[in-house]
Amino acid sequence: MTKDILSLNEIKDKFDSQWVLVGDPETDENLNVIQGVVLWNSKDRDEVYRKAREISPKSSAFLYTGKTPEGEGIIL
Repeated sequence: MTKDILSLNEIKDKFDSQWVLVGDPETDENLNVIQGVVLWNSKDRDEVYRKAREISPKSSAFLYTGKTPEGEGIIL
């Protein structure tokens, strides 16, 4: 993966409808990710979780960049 810091919009554009592990995330006051370094991405959520355990980043966040169907939510 790249070591470039990407904005949330750049992450969403580059990794559409994927699970993304973001390292050193910068967040707003509501803990929403503003930017960070993409450490891993996959359409398979479990693969991203496994990679997070493997590399054990000091600070990270998980994102799903796809659309959540109306009436449904994602619990992490």
